[in-house]
Amino acid sequence: MGAYILRRLALIIPTLIGIMLLSFVVVQFAPGGPVEQIIAELTNQNSSGDRLSGGGSETMNFGSGNSEFSGNYRGAQGLDPEFIKKLEAQFGFDKPAYERFLTMMWDYARFDFGDSFFQSTSVISLIVDRLPVSISLGLWVMLLSYLISIPLGIRKAIGDGSNFDVWTSGVVIIGYAVPGFLFGILMITLFAGGSFFDWFPLRGIVSDNWESLSWPNRILDYFWHMTLPILTMVLAAFATTTMLTKNSFIDEIRKQYVVTARAKGLTENRVLYGHVFRNAMLIVIAGMPGAFISAFFTGALLIETLFSLDGLGRLGYDAILKRDYPVVFGTLYIFSLMSLVIALVSDLIYTWVDPRIDFDQREV
Repeated sequence: MGAYILRRLALIIPTLIGIMLLSFVVVQFAPGGPVEQIIAELTNQNSSGDRLSGGGSETMNFGSGNSEFSGNYRGAQGLDPEFIKKLEAQFGFDKPAYERFLTMMWDYARFDFGDSFFQSTSVISLIVDRLPVSISLGLWVMLLSYLISIPLGIRKAIGDGSNFDVWTSGVVIIGYAVPGFLFGILMITLFAGGSFFDWFPLRGIVSDNWESLSWPNRILDYFWHMTLPILTMVLAAFATTTMLTKNSFIDEIRKQYVVTARAKGLTENRVLYGHVFRNAMLIVIAGMPGAFISAFFTGALLIETLFSLDGLGRLGYDAILKRDYPVVFGTLYIFSLMSLVIALVSDLIYTWVDPRIDFDQREV
């Protein structure tokens, strides 16, 4: 197992470089970069006459970490070429693409993600500020969905074709078919002052006076704010795991070793949880990294927007819209690294659940 872990850790490096290189190449061909956006903003300001007037000059400040840039705008003749060159230099676009990529990867290897182009702060600070929301959503949703899905899937497999199996399948299908944001709108309408009850807040992970509350009240305030977002995501997330668990158990129950175990007089619980459970749960465990990453990052974007939560999903989405490349690549790097590491952790859990699995006997 030690050799396998070392091989997988070594494989993370080229995989991560490949992901970043592909994304970097795509970005090079994407129109509307940060320089183009600023030029368009200046042009619109000049045409509307709100801030800049023809023939005059104005000092423009653009956040790029702690740096500032002052340039002259000539309304009658367009932007000064020197202004554009200095603007490109400020954002680092005066260097060849390969040099920018190598510099970026060297900095990222040391977890130096630089500064945001437009928010005048470091990328790591932006990520740390939004981690509590993403961690809360990701961990609670994964924990609750698995606590619901696994027992429910086992119960459905045992009573396959029963009334319980039929009506719970209807609930599961609805949960799978209806988008999560529709559940969110329903929760807001019912319980957040929409049309019926005003029981839960609509903004933030905690109240503004959270720091002044006692520890018991802080915990209650946290769950008061997180109840609706977590409930919304759990309703949309548990369906797939439930059906996966049920089908996996049904496949195992029909195998010959289960018939043999029952013929030897083993109790049903001993058969199910002593033999079937270990084998059936392998495929469920295989889906845990994807479920975690989905809930932690991508799956929470619409829910974060709906409930006004500043998490990593909204951070990455806003950065893409604004072409804030340090934030885009910084979050992508962390996302990819976590995905690769969690995939390795999933393999280790495999061996813990079923010691018969030996990854040293197979190629990576």
